[in-house]
Amino acid sequence: MSSSALEAEAPDLVCQLDNVQGMVDALSAVRWKRHQDAVVELSEHGVVLIVEDTGCLQAKVYLQRELFIRYEYNAEGRPRFGVSLGLFVDCLNTFSLPGRSSMIEIQYPGPDMQLLVKSVDSLDACIYAEIRTRIPDTISWDYNFEPAGSTPLTFTVKSAALKEAIDDLEWPGSSIQILLQPVPPCVTFKGEGHGDLQIDFMYYVNTDLLIAFHCDRQVSYRYKYKFLHATTSNLPSSVIKDNRGSKLTIGRGGMLKVQHLVSVAKLATSHPQIDSARHQQPSRIAYIEFFVKPEVDEDTVHNS
Repeated sequence: MSSSALEAEAPDLVCQLDNVQGMVDALSAVRWKRHQDAVVELSEHGVVLIVEDTGCLQAKVYLQRELFIRYEYNAEGRPRFGVSLGLFVDCLNTFSLPGRSSMIEIQYPGPDMQLLVKSVDSLDACIYAEIRTRIPDTISWDYNFEPAGSTPLTFTVKSAALKEAIDDLEWPGSSIQILLQPVPPCVTFKGEGHGDLQIDFMYYVNTDLLIAFHCDRQVSYRYKYKFLHATTSNLPSSVIKDNRGSKLTIGRGGMLKVQHLVSVAKLATSHPQIDSARHQQPSRIAYIEFFVKPEVDEDTVHNS
C-alpha cells in the first residue's frame, strides 16, 4: 500500500489528554438538561462543542489544542459531527478515577464514523468506547455578538457569588432583570414573582465579589430565568473551589455573554518532589461561553 493511501485513511483527529476530569468538568458546565444534542467542530486550533436551546440560549466549550498532550490533525477544513452530550460526558466519566490523572486518547472518525475513546496509561487493562455520531444539525441562529458601544458594558464577578445570586432569584417561569449603572457603579439582579427580590453588587464596596466593572451609561435588560440559570447551574465544583471570576458582557441589542474558565491542568502527583520539574506547566484552561438572548419587553428600559 502506498504512503499516499495510508495518509488518506488517517483519521481527522487523534489527540491525547492527561486530565479526563477537567474535560468532564468543562462539558458538564453546558449540560443544563437531561437530553441535549451537541455539535462538535474540529480544527487545527482545537475542539469546539456547541449546544443550544430553542434559539434563545447557546453555549460553547473551547478545548484549545494546548490542552492536549498530543494533537494530530489531518483533516481539510473543519469537520463537524453531532453527538449526545449526556452520552459523551457519561462515557468520559468512566475513564476518570477519583484522585488519579487518567490519560485517554480520542480519535475521530472510526470505521463507521464513531467517536473512539480509549485509555492509554494502564498496563493492566485498556478501557475502550465507541460513541455513535450523526450528521450535525444546523446551528439555528448566529449570535453575532457585537459591542454595545465604544465602551464595553461588562463586569466580572466571583463565580460562586454569581451562581448563588442566580439561584436565590428563582421564580418559576419568571424573568430576571440585569441593570448596570455607572454612578454609583453597580450591577443589580432583580427577580419578580410573588414579590420582588433584588441583589446588588456594588463596585468598590464588594471588590472581593465584583472584581471588574466597565459601564458608561445605564442599561437594563430582562432574561428568562431558565436560560440565565443554565449559565451557572452546572458550574463544576473545581470552578467554585477556585472561585475564579466569571465575566458577563452585554452586547448590542441586549445579547448577554457569560464566560467561565475551567482548569484542565494535570492533577498533582502524590510525590511532587520527585518529578516536579516535569510537571511544571502553564495554566491550561478550557473556555466556556454562554449567549443569552434578552426578552422583548416594552417596559424594559434599554438605555437612559
